[in-house]
Amino acid sequence: MGMDTTAVASCPAHRYPNSMTPEEFRRAGHQLIDWIADHRERIESLPVRAPVEPGDVSAAMPKTPPESPLTFAQMLAELERVAVPGTFQVQHPMHFGWFPSNASLSSVLGDISCAGLGTLGISWESCPALTEVEEVVCDWMAQLTGLPEPWKGTIHDTASTACLTALLVARERHSDYSEFSGGLQGLQQPLVVYSTEQAHSSVVKAALLAGFGRDNLRWIETDPETHAMSAPALRKAMAEDAAAGRAPAAVVAALGATTGTAVDPIGEIVRAAEPYGAWVHADAAMAGSAMLLPECRGLFEGIEGADSISWNPHKWMGTILDTSLFYVRDPLTLQHVMSTNPSYLQSAEDGQVTQYRDWGIPLGRRFRALKLWFHLSLDGPEAIRARLRRDLENARWLEQQVRDTEDWQVVAPLTLQTVCIRHQPAGLAGDELDRHTLDWLRRVNRSGRAFLSPSLVDGRWLVRVSVGVESTERRHVETLWQLLQEAAAESLEGVKSSN
Repeated sequence: MGMDTTAVASCPAHRYPNSMTPEEFRRAGHQLIDWIADHRERIESLPVRAPVEPGDVSAAMPKTPPESPLTFAQMLAELERVAVPGTFQVQHPMHFGWFPSNASLSSVLGDISCAGLGTLGISWESCPALTEVEEVVCDWMAQLTGLPEPWKGTIHDTASTACLTALLVARERHSDYSEFSGGLQGLQQPLVVYSTEQAHSSVVKAALLAGFGRDNLRWIETDPETHAMSAPALRKAMAEDAAAGRAPAAVVAALGATTGTAVDPIGEIVRAAEPYGAWVHADAAMAGSAMLLPECRGLFEGIEGADSISWNPHKWMGTILDTSLFYVRDPLTLQHVMSTNPSYLQSAEDGQVTQYRDWGIPLGRRFRALKLWFHLSLDGPEAIRARLRRDLENARWLEQQVRDTEDWQVVAPLTLQTVCIRHQPAGLAGDELDRHTLDWLRRVNRSGRAFLSPSLVDGRWLVRVSVGVESTERRHVETLWQLLQEAAAESLEGVKSSN
């Protein structure tokens, strides 16, 4: 029986019934851009922290999918009704928690371009521009940060993926590429990974997923003043492991640790690892943006001796998530570990071009380089540097206010733009001090006027003030300082009345 083509012929050749046409997309796109611009203009009037309870967002949505399409105006209304109240406003100028997660509007345009092109990034052949733009942009970033040849880079989604990739390569290089034989089960010596408890949680996850095992993850002591890794302690731990028949395989150095942006002494770490052939991965996820500033590069002295580096332009620098740079000193070793060459992806250009599928875990890759290309081209490096310098100045201003005010303490050295503070009135210590710290922090966060995040250092709570949102000016930091003092005073009154 032949196919009835009547229904097919009645529809435009370029679309399915009810699919959006290019002209409809054009009109909707104008509305969406207007909505995004309006949202950014009014963001300061919104609460920073999403004022919802668990289940509120899902409860606001229909329980069944729509039977008929919505208009785009209706869709935008739903976005405003459901999503905005349940969105933590990390682009808000009063967001000082965790780390800056900027999304410059120039990079948003790059992200829209990425989605609009709808590329298939599985090989050079599937999208030559995806590969070559990424190569050039990564080279630009190396130039802007002073990273010398022969370093080459790619773009991952996050530094967590970069860390996992680095540890997988470290594992294979140190095991004489056991993946091609018996894997880790065939090794005689346990492989050991070294880092500090100040490092990001992704280090633990990467070490576990890469098969090292929790028992072979060593936490190295930190300097009590700087909270950076102690190089003598690292050398001692590696020597002890080697003497006990274990193999020091990798070190993950935190260049801008999660708590207070402490910078591990990467040059000394490289020298300590060298006798054992241990892979050194420099995790500069947030603080890597500081390498754009020549005056800050001294913090990263010796980084060129590491084996791999990751840092996220989608944090402080401002390129929208997810844009994580991953550089290696020896790309051939990375490719040897990660390479797959199925017949259906082979092409005449193999051997002449970069195949980024051999630089990481996924096969399909987004055209992430567009976000970084747009950001660099439309805003320009000098404007980005000026904003970073502004943030450093604002952090130093806040640090000075804390130091000059009775009962307030700066708990960790101000390395970059994160100020670690504590309100510690006389007579308040131990668990009572911890309760006070968390109480005044909650008061600030629940107000919706600002947001900060806590952290544990030496077993005691402190509050991190991470200055670096694109829209944060001095007036916002001044307002925050007033809020902190008011919240601490209210909390202290509660402590006194309970006693």
